[in-house]
Amino acid sequence: MQKQKKSRARLLHQYYKYTGFYAFIWDNTKKALIPLSVIVGILLYINYKVMSINDMLLYITQNFSDTFIFTLFFISESILGLLPPDIFIAWTKSTQSPLLYLSFLAVLSLGGGILSYYKGRTLLLIPKINDYLEGRMSKHIRNMQKWGGFLIAVGALLPLPFAMACLAAGMIKFPQRHFFVFASLRILRFVIYGYAIYSALS
Repeated sequence: MQKQKKSRARLLHQYYKYTGFYAFIWDNTKKALIPLSVIVGILLYINYKVMSINDMLLYITQNFSDTFIFTLFFISESILGLLPPDIFIAWTKSTQSPLLYLSFLAVLSLGGGILSYYKGRTLLLIPKINDYLEGRMSKHIRNMQKWGGFLIAVGALLPLPFAMACLAAGMIKFPQRHFFVFASLRILRFVIYGYAIYSALS
């Protein structure tokens, strides 16, 4: 029994290797690290030249309502993840209830992915939009067909476009039950990144 499990794992490893899954993860992670590095550089510059990051986050907390920030975050997570979640995670550190706010962010992020999934399933019913999306997202759709849930899991955990993976999953009608299992890993991302960012800001 144990031998069969190892054999299956080896076959899966070979499949993902031959189909370019590992190369895809590495290439997209490198692409994601570039804008992330730019953002970190800007924050460090502000921290040392303008005001401390803690003061900046406190300023945001005092001048923007929680509703506005949560709404902005949800919109970003529902479209293409235009704004890095890490900025919002750092913001929660300066609030009165950091863990509660961080948990709410995680739920909103997962909700944005779920919305993208159902958006992908619904938009298929409109021929013109379906044709447009299939043309624009042909690469993502092919990748989703090849790698399925693992691509959703990677999008959920790594700095890759989670909403895009969820949209592609909806477009190929990836099974809902399996989608929710893999997408729920998004919560784990906020736990890990929250711990790292909170430690850095302490």
